[in-house]
Amino acid sequence: MSGQRAAAFRPTHVVPPDGMPAWEAPDPARPTVALDPLLPVELVERLGDWGHIRCANGWAAWVDGRYLVAVPRDPPAAGDPPAGTTDPLPLLARAERALAGYRAAVRELADGGLDGRAFEDRTRALRIGIVVDGESMWVYDPDEGRWMYGDGRRLHTYAAERPATGGTQPDHAPTRYAAPGGES
Repeated sequence: MSGQRAAAFRPTHVVPPDGMPAWEAPDPARPTVALDPLLPVELVERLGDWGHIRCANGWAAWVDGRYLVAVPRDPPAAGDPPAGTTDPLPLLARAERALAGYRAAVRELADGGLDGRAFEDRTRALRIGIVVDGESMWVYDPDEGRWMYGDGRRLHTYAAERPATGGTQPDHAPTRYAAPGGES
């Protein structure tokens, strides 16, 4: 890859609300770690029912692509009208508080002030998710059960655990298919 820059991460799907298993290769005998619920992923290749996904940190795996949830739409492009504007600062402040609470619990666990059970009890209600890629940000809103996309000025719903009310189904983001064996 010398001289080439890795492709920018752009989520096309999220993991189902219950999470999902993942494999090192499209082979059920080679399992790897399970994926967290609503984790944003980019589907980079299809091979039958198998989907090769990439995460924001560059980690890649194979999943049962039939269960991936397509995001409702692509992130708004710069210059799009400010529909659905939401101030990102309150959600970022909640994420900071959740991270600070988790950090404090980890410190107490490491210092011996908490045992494993107390650590589990203290962190059970904490839920946070943030992906920052330059000016783009995806942040999880645990109160609403949805991922929000932000450009620093406003947030837009990007993917949700439950369908939005209103009767119309949103358009799905396009999935980029790669030929089997192609670069990912």
